[in-house]
Amino acid sequence: MTFTVAVQGKDIKFPCEPNETVLDAAQRAGYELPFSCRKGVCGSCKGGVVSGEVRAYAGDALSQQEQAERQVLYCQTRPRSDLEIAPKMIEKADPFARKTLTARVFRLQKMADDVMLVHLRYPAGVRVKFQAGQYVSILLDDGERRDFSMANPPQESDGIQLHVRLVQGGAFTTYVFDELKQGDHLNVEVPFGGFTLRDSDKPILFVAGSTGFAPIKAIIEDAFVRGIERDMTLYWGARQRSGLYLSELPEKWAKEHPRFRYIPVISDVVEPGLRHGLVHQAVLEDHPSLADFQAYVCGVPALCRAARKDFRAAGLPVREFFIDTFTTKADIAAARPK
Repeated sequence: MTFTVAVQGKDIKFPCEPNETVLDAAQRAGYELPFSCRKGVCGSCKGGVVSGEVRAYAGDALSQQEQAERQVLYCQTRPRSDLEIAPKMIEKADPFARKTLTARVFRLQKMADDVMLVHLRYPAGVRVKFQAGQYVSILLDDGERRDFSMANPPQESDGIQLHVRLVQGGAFTTYVFDELKQGDHLNVEVPFGGFTLRDSDKPILFVAGSTGFAPIKAIIEDAFVRGIERDMTLYWGARQRSGLYLSELPEKWAKEHPRFRYIPVISDVVEPGLRHGLVHQAVLEDHPSLADFQAYVCGVPALCRAARKDFRAAGLPVREFFIDTFTTKADIAAARPK
């Protein structure tokens, strides 16, 4: 039996199969909802269920209060009846935006012991429209996918730049470090994701953990090109100095753009000239109240969960908090109930 999903306050309805998630059904019908990890970890796709019955998994991405208010993760929610939902945002998808292509490895550059720059180029004459902060899905021969944020701004639309961190036991990242070479080809589908800059006049806090710098780099560079006049502060955290593998770039931005600040933070050692501690806590030390800010956080699940909890406690409005969570298979398994 096929169920119908209606959107509160809008003339939008779409079909959803019993074993299909609301997010997948919306995209199949040509609509875009906010999302990022699609694994039930990041919470980007949370929204309300006004009426109807669902099968849903919440994990740590939703508080008990949110669950009591019938907030769900649309990427993990399947219908048991017709539904009326109340998403934060829904819009018609551009049918010409997403493309599946074969890209060539143009350049490989080791930026740290565990971080590789992978620069892919599309076939000659091909350009792909995307928004700064979105990600690409790499299609593997066994049918699996690996998702990586694009570090290049949309003005550079003839290819993709990825910051790939070596994951212990990760088959694909090990392949990138040990076997991938210039001239090889990868099948990609692009673009995906809603970790993009929202219109506002509020000052922006960017919080990056390790390679979470990649999409934030794209957003900041795009903002500079578009002449966006907002105060922006980047807090970039890593375990040690080498983890800030491209630190000279935000240092350069800070010299060239008076309304941009860069604060590097390392957690494992104390070094002169660098803040010590957890990166999201450095934000709170500088800004005990976040009521007047907009925040963009990207990194591992632990960083995103901590920032969500502590930033909310510091007064950051829910609607002004945006995250992009980098998840591995181990992260997803750990998040699931035993």
